[in-house]
Amino acid sequence: MFDSLKSKLKGIFRKTPKEAVLPELQEGETTAVQPAQPAPSRKEAARIAKQQKKEAKALAKELPVAADSGKKIKEGFLDDLLWELEVALMEADVALPVVEEIKDGVRSGLVGKKYHRDHTLDEVVEFAVKDAVRDVLKINEFDFDDWFSKQQRPVSIMFVGINGTGKTTAIAKIANRLMKEGHTVVLAAGDTFRAGAIEQLTIHADRLGCKIVKHSQNADPAAVAFDAIDHAKSKHRDAVLIDTAGRMQTNSNLIDEMKKIDRVAKPALTVFVGDSLAGNDAVEQAKVFDQAVGIDAVILTKIDADSKGGAALSIAHTIGKPIAFVSNGQGYEDIVKFSADWMMERLFDQTQSL
Repeated sequence: MFDSLKSKLKGIFRKTPKEAVLPELQEGETTAVQPAQPAPSRKEAARIAKQQKKEAKALAKELPVAADSGKKIKEGFLDDLLWELEVALMEADVALPVVEEIKDGVRSGLVGKKYHRDHTLDEVVEFAVKDAVRDVLKINEFDFDDWFSKQQRPVSIMFVGINGTGKTTAIAKIANRLMKEGHTVVLAAGDTFRAGAIEQLTIHADRLGCKIVKHSQNADPAAVAFDAIDHAKSKHRDAVLIDTAGRMQTNSNLIDEMKKIDRVAKPALTVFVGDSLAGNDAVEQAKVFDQAVGIDAVILTKIDADSKGGAALSIAHTIGKPIAFVSNGQGYEDIVKFSADWMMERLFDQTQSL
C-alpha cells in the first residue's frame, strides 16, 4: 500500500546535491593550523569512543539541527525541494490544505538551520519531511477501545457513507472485533432503501452469531434504529451498530434521512466509512456528511489497494476528525486500529514493501 507516494518521497530524499549546502567557511575566514595533539591513552580513547557512541545514538532520535556550527542549506535548493514535494503529494491525491501544511512544516524545520556534519543532506531532508507528515497525522488521534470502555450501555454507533465503500462489511468487522472482546452486539439494518443491503447485513449477522433488527424494504430507517436500541436495552446488550443508506451524498432525501436517524437514535458515535481509493472525493464526501449529522471518526476501506495514500493523509486533517480504523481486506479480522505510527511505518520504513 502507498507504493506510489512512498517511492516518490524516497526519490526526493535522493535528490540532494552537494551544492545545496553553503560552505562552512565564509569569505574572509581562514582555517587555523591546529597544533599536533598527543595520542590519548587506551583508557581515554575508550572513554571518548563510548561518549561519541552515546551522543550519536541520542542524535539519531531527533532532527539533526545544530545550534552553533554545522552545514547550512541554501534557500534556492529548499524552494526546489518544496516544489518537488508539493508535486509528489498532489499526484498522490493529498488535499491542498494538507500539502501546504506539510510544506510549511518542512520549511520551518530547515530554513536558516544548520545541521550536524555527521548527517548527510538526504538524511536531514528525510527527518524534516517525516516530522511534518507526523504532525499532520497526529491531529485528533482516536482510541476506539478506550472510548468504548467508558460509554454507558448500550453504545449506539451510526455508520454513514455512500454505496460501494464497503460500509456494511466494515460494520461486520467492528461487530466481530467487539464480540471477540466479549461484548454483545445488535445490528440495525437501517439501509431500507435497498433490499440487498438488508440481506447482506443479515448474512453477516448469521455468520457472526449476533442479533439483527430489520424491517421490510422502504420502511422508516429511523424506526429500525429505534427498535434496535430498544431491543438492546431490554436484553442488556453492549452495542448497537446502525447501518444507513448510501445513495450519493448530494441526495437531499438521503441527508434528511440521516438527520432523522440521528435525532431518533442519538448515536454516541457517528462513523464515516470512506473508500481510500477515492482520494479527495472521499474527503469531500466526509465534509457533506459532517455538515449534515456531524462525524466523530472515520474508517477508511480498501487501504491495502491504495498506492497513493492521499485520503489517509488528508481526511483527518481536513475535516478535523480522526481515522479510527483502516480496512485492509475482506475478512472479518482485516481491520487495523489507525495511528500516526502505523502510517509513518508504511510511508517511510524500508522494511515495508514498496
